[in-house]
Amino acid sequence: MNYIDAKKLITTIKHPEGWFGSNYNMNIYRGCSHSCIYCDSRSTVYRVFDFEDVKVKRDVPLLLEEELRTKRKTGMVSLGAMSDPYNPQEERLKLTRESFKLFNKYGFGVNVVTKSDLVVRDIDLLLNMNEHSRVIVLITITCASDELALKLEPGAPSTSRRFEALRKLKEAGIFCGVAIMPILPFVNDDIENIKGLLEKANEVGVDFISASFAVTMRDGQREYLYKKLDEHFPGVKERYIKLFGRDYGAPSPNREILWDYTARFCRENNIIFKMKEISKEAYNRVGNQQLKLF
Repeated sequence: MNYIDAKKLITTIKHPEGWFGSNYNMNIYRGCSHSCIYCDSRSTVYRVFDFEDVKVKRDVPLLLEEELRTKRKTGMVSLGAMSDPYNPQEERLKLTRESFKLFNKYGFGVNVVTKSDLVVRDIDLLLNMNEHSRVIVLITITCASDELALKLEPGAPSTSRRFEALRKLKEAGIFCGVAIMPILPFVNDDIENIKGLLEKANEVGVDFISASFAVTMRDGQREYLYKKLDEHFPGVKERYIKLFGRDYGAPSPNREILWDYTARFCRENNIIFKMKEISKEAYNRVGNQQLKLF
């Protein structure tokens, strides 16, 4: 594990309504060993080289406590925008867990985006924070089958493990849901895959589903994605080049069908799926967990 110096950990989000109502953003780690072939954080604009060589910011607890102590306003801190807060290294370092303790101490909430089932380790602290602040946990799941997920996200826990983590979070009373994103055209954008994800999400009882049927492509990231597409899905790269060129976004040609199906499924099963509604419901859950296990 390599350490890097940082002057600060938390940045203010200018438009909190754009990402589940989060007020602040924080990344403890740089890089990620989940090795997802589509990860936008590989883009050269972020200047995170040797992406699988995960680095961690030095003196995280000390820096974070000083920042939280001097903040004029509390709010919800988002983790997972650039690097998964539950990188495999987190199991040993416990810096995300230590951060949660400080959030709770100073009256902050948290919005966690992860692909790891390690998040269930911290259910006790998530419940503590939810007594006074908003807590939202999103687990990203892009493939209904473990086999396909292994090709797209070779270093991450399996789809099955992620859904089991959601089940445990829900049973504990954590406001949680599935992030079905990104979805790669001609790879996992078929209706069977989306239907499988929605049915499994409903089975474990998630509170919400957030979906986006596209993938981003920027310099650095695009080249890595193309390399992996050639390895696992021959011929798909050529379709990307022809259809998207050097566009930033690569939306699924099936996106309208997929979105209509998702919206209908969520309405029929009383699952929230609009970001404003998810953020509003998170406010309603503060201090009102359905089941307290700790």
